[in-house]
This record gives sequence, C-alpha cells and structure tokens, in this order.
Amino acid sequence: MSYIYKRKILDEWLNATFAAGNKPKIHFVPHHLSHVVGSFLVSPYEKAALLSVDGWGEWASTFKGTGRGNTFNRISQDYFPYSLGMVYEAATVFCGFRGNYDEGKTMGLAPLGNPETFGKIVEKMFWVNDDMSIGVDLSYFDARYYSFSCGKKFCETFGAPRERIKTAKFEQRHLDVAAAFQKQLEECMLKMARLLHERTQEDYLVIAGGVALNSVTNGRLVRESGFKDLYVMPAAGDNGTAIGAAFYVYNCILGQPRSYVHDNPFIGSEYANSDIERLLAAFKLKYKYLPDTKLETETAELLQSGHIIGWFQGRMEIGPRALGNRSILANPTLPDMKEKINAQVKHREAFRPFAPACPIEDTPKFFEQNVADPFMLKVCRVLPDKQAVIPAVTHVDGTARLQTVHRETNPRFHRLLKEFEKLSGVPVLLNTSFNVMGEPIVESPLDAIRCFFTTGLDYLVLGNYVINKV
Repeated sequence: MSYIYKRKILDEWLNATFAAGNKPKIHFVPHHLSHVVGSFLVSPYEKAALLSVDGWGEWASTFKGTGRGNTFNRISQDYFPYSLGMVYEAATVFCGFRGNYDEGKTMGLAPLGNPETFGKIVEKMFWVNDDMSIGVDLSYFDARYYSFSCGKKFCETFGAPRERIKTAKFEQRHLDVAAAFQKQLEECMLKMARLLHERTQEDYLVIAGGVALNSVTNGRLVRESGFKDLYVMPAAGDNGTAIGAAFYVYNCILGQPRSYVHDNPFIGSEYANSDIERLLAAFKLKYKYLPDTKLETETAELLQSGHIIGWFQGRMEIGPRALGNRSILANPTLPDMKEKINAQVKHREAFRPFAPACPIEDTPKFFEQNVADPFMLKVCRVLPDKQAVIPAVTHVDGTARLQTVHRETNPRFHRLLKEFEKLSGVPVLLNTSFNVMGEPIVESPLDAIRCFFTTGLDYLVLGNYVINKV
C-alpha cells in the first residue's frame, strides 16, 4: 500500500472522527524507517550503518543508510518486485510451507540439502549488483500484487512443489532448493553488508526487517562482513515497527535525546505468585511451592534426570524467540531429546532444530562465538569437540542458534543454568518456545497450564510453583 493511499485513508478517518480543530497531530513513518532507524535509536550504537531487508513495505524492499545520534541518511532503496524476502518466500512455498510465515523452516531445512545441486541456477535467479541494488530474474516467479509464488519456469526447473500437508514427504530436490536459496540469500546479504561497510566505514551494523530473522545469515554477517558486531532488535519483523515508529517520532521528529538501549527483551506481562496460586487452587491442581533458594536447584535436578520442563517466569519476552521466561527447557546432552520434543511436545517436523542457552561467560567453552547474542539471532558453530556433548542442540551442520544469557537481565535463568552445570558439567540447556506448532508463545499462567496438559511436558514451573501430571 503506497504512502499516498495510506495518508488518504488516515485523513478520511480523522475528518470523520474528530471535530475541526481537535484532530491529533499524526506523523507518518515509512515502513523501513520504522524498521531500521527505529532499531538504531534503541541500539547501543551512537553511529552505525543501517540495513533493512524484508518482503516489502510501501513498495520498498530494502533500505541502506547510516545513523548518527538522532539523525539518519538514506543511501539507497530497492522496490518490489526486486525483493530478497519475496524470492525466499517462493522457495518456502516450494518446500511446502506457508509463505511469509514459515521462512524459518526453510532456513532449518537447508542444511539437509546440497546447495551445489542448484547453486549455479539460483545464482542467476537473484543477486546483488555492485551498487548494492537487488537483481531478480522475474521470469521464474509469479509476481503479483505484493506476492511471489513459483512460476511455470520455476517448476520446470526444480519440479513440482511439495504439497503443503504435514504428511507430505520431502524429496531430495526440495532439500537442495532450500539449501541453494539459503546460501544465495546469505551471499546477497553479505555482499550488501560488505559494500555498505566499504562505503560508510562504520564499525557497527544495525539490521532489521523480516530477513533479519534469518539467524544463519546474521551469523555470517558477524563473522565475514567486516563489521565488528551487529544489532538486531528481537522484534525485527513487522511486529517491531510500532516500537520503531514511536522512537522515530520521539527522537527524530520531536528531537528528544536518546536515552534508552533495548538490551533487555523482558518487557511484557508479568504475573505474581499470588495470581498463580489462585489459579492453581481454582483448577484443583496439586503443586509444590519452592522458595527462591531451592527453585533453580530442584528444577536443575529434574532437567538432569531427563524431564522436559515448561518454564514460566517474570515478564514475557518480546519477539518470536523464547529467551528464558516463556520457555520449554530440556537436557541438551541426551541424544534423543530433539526427536522426543519435536514428536511429543511441539508436534512439528522432525528436522526442526532446537537452540541452546548458555551463560555469556561460558560461551567460549562450547561455541565459536565472540559477541553477545541475548536475542538468539546469530547462528554460530558448536566447537567440534563439544558437538557430541550437546547433541540435542547441535544442528546437522554443526551449528546452533545460541542465546547468551546475562546475569543482569535474567538472574533466575542464569542461576538455573549454573545449577544444571553443577550436576551435568554442562552450562547449557535446550531452550525452545513454550507453545505447540501453530500457536503463539504462552502469555498467561492459564495458557501455560493448558499447553502443559495437552503436550508431553513432564513438569510445569510457574513462578515458584512446580506442577506435575501425577
């Protein structure tokens, strides 16, 4: 939807709703400024290169620029249909997943395929030019209004798309297409980032937009782009644009000084122990109360014994990743734990990997990661000698989507990890979102109880209360 059309709709609504002279002042913030300038304004950087990449927003599909203090400079943009997000969506649909929704599944599927099988073909389907602009061979795609799908030439090249049903089997070509598109997306993002680094000479990069949730690509940007580090707001997709727009207006338009760094994702709802206890009593559930001095110790013992735990604590995290307050936790050292959780708890595809959570100070002992990643958005390699130690969180290619846990922002989760280390010798836990496939992360104690009793979870830790199914 164009800026002019949106503005027309908004003006009509204001005129119909408010009397003359009483209309509120409205600021329109373009989509990609909400994404990446808004993210820059809450980043820890005073100056940085800016890169926003998604499907589209008011026709724009990318934004490349710089930020300094309260100001920004736009270098260039790309426009639909020249869009990395939309091209990757077509590959997602080809693999039998939902477009503009399941791109993370395509990323997880890619390591099972061979990127070289279709690599040369895919390189000619989309690319990045030397001026940082995106190129797409549109003859392969059915590009309609704000939508991409597999065109006739696409299907002639790669065969029929996989059916979008849970029981449909993956053929090797589906795996190879996922691998080739994932690799080419990484190469395109790397080229844009390197060119942006060369042009701006900035030390740090802020990225945003739906493609910024491709954590495998982010990991390569950290290692190979030339930037010292990058900041990705945990709500990097469209759900974060409301935050970005608010800070854009406050800092850029109203000129207020920057005063907030978004390094803590726990800004959502919170429930007191008294609220939880009333709900448990109303449902006539048996429970055990554990004081703070014992909660992490006894939970660590359950995890060490192989039990799968629903962990509900404090304020809810923002973004699509569970970061230790609305999490399903398990012992990562057990080889069958990944398959067990996928089948009995999450009810999702067997290939889907799980992420490790590790205290920031212990990260170098297990992972090839030299920067913080509190939002679980930068995939790194598991150290070769540790891959067999934590098999449930090591993907088939030896990588993991690591969350670094910081004592300052989540002391309870940090203590749990350290208690688990005392028992197992491993300061790592399998951490996945507290939900089942197709549902959002649980928000309330009621949601948590419902999910607990309808899945294969063994124990539920709600605040200071422990519930089992016996």
